[in-house]
Amino acid sequence: MNLSIPPNAPTVYVVDDDAAIRDSLGLLLNLKGYRVQAFGSAEDYLAAVDPDAPGCLIADVRLPGMDGLSLQATLAEKGIQLPVIVISAHGDASTARTAFKAQAVDFLEKPIDDNQLFNAVATALALDTARRKEAATGAEMRDRLERLSRREREVMRLAAAGKPNREIGEVLGISPRTVEVYKARMMEKLQARNLSELVRIVVQFDNEVPPPAPDEEAA
Repeated sequence: MNLSIPPNAPTVYVVDDDAAIRDSLGLLLNLKGYRVQAFGSAEDYLAAVDPDAPGCLIADVRLPGMDGLSLQATLAEKGIQLPVIVISAHGDASTARTAFKAQAVDFLEKPIDDNQLFNAVATALALDTARRKEAATGAEMRDRLERLSRREREVMRLAAAGKPNREIGEVLGISPRTVEVYKARMMEKLQARNLSELVRIVVQFDNEVPPPAPDEEAA
């Protein structure tokens, strides 16, 4: 075991019913600096998987019980967005097509070329890191949006639509100066540096934020 692997490093999960394959892939990846956890069946993996843990999955097509493609589908059904690399000793175009349609990162035929394996794992882990970063950024922005008052949201939507302060004030029944105060407060809460960033936030996230309650602050 490579003791230099950081404790918070992502895990490469290997699911293959052939113990020799599991050991071989585990040794290769461990020596390359990856943390590896191996399972002999899809059911064993599903019983142990942490859906929030970073990493990727290498799954053989032919497994006892649930096969690799079914495992890939089951993960998707459960909302576990772990990148999947499918491997097979009996690769064919139809199987590969099914795997790729289900968003497999790669389809590798046994015996697996070391460089192809390393490239596939690096790609899968990079995808997982990017997705988790995007999800964290989205959650943070949704939290900022939810902290806006009702009036700040109204000003936000009108400002993002390109309305000037005077027109926003007429729509909301407040003065342009009051609009400016709400706009400054709203931009600060959202950490939007300019109108372009505000427009991007509204387009990307505003429809995911529940509308304000009727008794929420409006002035």
